[in-house]
Amino acid sequence: MRSGQTVPGVGLVLVALAALCWGVSGGIAGILIEQGWDASVVSLYRAAVGLVLVGVYLAIRPGGGGIRHPRLWLWAVLAGLGVAGNFSFYFLSIAEGGVAVAATLMYSAPVFVYLVAFGFKLERPTPVKGLAIALVMLGIVLLTRLYNVDVGKVTAAGIGFGLLAGVSYSVFIYGFKYAAGHGSPQAVLTIALGCAGVILLGASDTTQAVAVLNAPQWWLFALLGVLGAGLSFAFYVVGLKRTAPTLAAIVAMVEPVTASLFGVLVLGETLAPLQILGLVLILVTVTGLSLYSNRRR
Repeated sequence: MRSGQTVPGVGLVLVALAALCWGVSGGIAGILIEQGWDASVVSLYRAAVGLVLVGVYLAIRPGGGGIRHPRLWLWAVLAGLGVAGNFSFYFLSIAEGGVAVAATLMYSAPVFVYLVAFGFKLERPTPVKGLAIALVMLGIVLLTRLYNVDVGKVTAAGIGFGLLAGVSYSVFIYGFKYAAGHGSPQAVLTIALGCAGVILLGASDTTQAVAVLNAPQWWLFALLGVLGAGLSFAFYVVGLKRTAPTLAAIVAMVEPVTASLFGVLVLGETLAPLQILGLVLILVTVTGLSLYSNRRR
């Protein structure tokens, strides 16, 4: 193979590894939250450890960083707001409803972004999009068991936090996309994670945040940051450059599936048959809608 030639499938593998890391990080967060750690503190350490790793990479390879470009800062700060919202809302949803439910709800949020776009006339409604929204709504009802008021395992707050986590993730992607046009990915991620860290620090329990440093679980917090905001972002950014959007949309299913399996196998969460049907319905519908949208573009 010639020097510099792209190895077929490498981008796809990197995107899959990123999604796998994000799925496992949700499971690690579930463990920490079950042990009594506040969701905001867990989110803070995920951002902080990721910031250190990305910052080191920026220091090693600063070329073309664009760190002084005002527009890079504008969009990167917006991406940081999305990161802070995604981390905190996702972990709050885990605390309220479990890893499997939180991960799947977060994955369904792009459909609700379509609803907002319809309301502001930024997107034109079509039968395909309408059917997708209806199927995702049905999937959410099955997954969260809203039809059974006596179950009570998934709260309204858990559902709301899960959807807000997905909307926040969409904000991050939007901000990152436009910031990347003015500088390197590592510069954008450094600013975004730094902004997220400041926000999460202000929202965290300071006493508990300091206690992490001497706690037996410190290595879990470190692992969470490495997988959830360090290696994962590096894999994703590099892999996305070499992967078609349609394939990336399919591979993205690795994250909620991994998180759900982690919740069931490691954390002892249980899913009824109808909940599993709802989970599959959401994943298949959102992936299909992504493929449809990318094909039309």
